[in-house]
Amino acid sequence: MNTTFDPLISEFDSSDDAEKYDLWFRAKVRKSLADPRPSIPHDEAMARIRAELKKRIAERANG
Repeated sequence: MNTTFDPLISEFDSSDDAEKYDLWFRAKVRKSLADPRPSIPHDEAMARIRAELKKRIAERANG
């Protein structure tokens, strides 16, 4: 059954869309939890992103 949702209540158009998203999201989480690589702390990840953004901004200013 494909129930249509009210856009003010749900971000999905239908129950089928919501179910597909839920399955996709759960698969992504399972894959992430099973990843054997070491985790990167949030502060370190943000520092890497800031450094990359700073580099790109400098390249645009000089290029």
